[in-house]
Amino acid sequence: MATSTLLFPTTPSSSLSSTPHSPPFPISANPRRLRQAPSSAAAAFRFLRPREAVRAKSDLLSLISDQERGLRTQRDPSKRAEIVVAIEALAAAAKGSVTTGPPLSATWRMLWTTEKEQLFIIKNAPFFGTEAGDVLQVIDVEKGTLNNVITFPPSGVFFVRSSIEAEPPQRINFKFTSAVLRGSNWEIPLPPFGKGWFESVYLDEDIRVVKDIRGDYLVVDRAPYSWKE
Repeated sequence: MATSTLLFPTTPSSSLSSTPHSPPFPISANPRRLRQAPSSAAAAFRFLRPREAVRAKSDLLSLISDQERGLRTQRDPSKRAEIVVAIEALAAAAKGSVTTGPPLSATWRMLWTTEKEQLFIIKNAPFFGTEAGDVLQVIDVEKGTLNNVITFPPSGVFFVRSSIEAEPPQRINFKFTSAVLRGSNWEIPLPPFGKGWFESVYLDEDIRVVKDIRGDYLVVDRAPYSWKE
């Protein structure tokens, strides 16, 4: 995640289109509504276009709901294209919003991604006698830190520490500083291996949508817990 979509950056790609797209299928008469953002996050959300954002968010969450965090999408190019259209519509609804401030600080849990290396780990973990649990991005804007985490319940974890620097309105530059593979009573340090950037093209009190340096996409929600080393 940023092991996530961000562990293996290569070359930059172009920004998302700012032109809204039509949704890929009819919208429910009662789309899921955004809860009122907390006052501390008001500045981050003030540019959102509420109607467009609600519709695009509902479309996106519906499209990824059965995709097994992206494993099924790898085998279905047409579904991937539909999801990208929904992401671009959501990004267009959030154009001009600042997503690099305090509301970015959270433990974010992966819902869906196109990042191949991460999906490879999720898919093949059973061959190593384990199973991938939550995949996380843990961001602290004030401290300038990012941890990319893959958990292997009950006690295994692989995480990569990074330093980050905000480049408003939506870009975060990061540099990996160290990595650790840890079990219940052992730990293997690994060398850092890269740097890059990602853009949170949409952020609200529920979810965040990311495009990274390689053109990969990531959709995360706010985890109901805070991950700590």
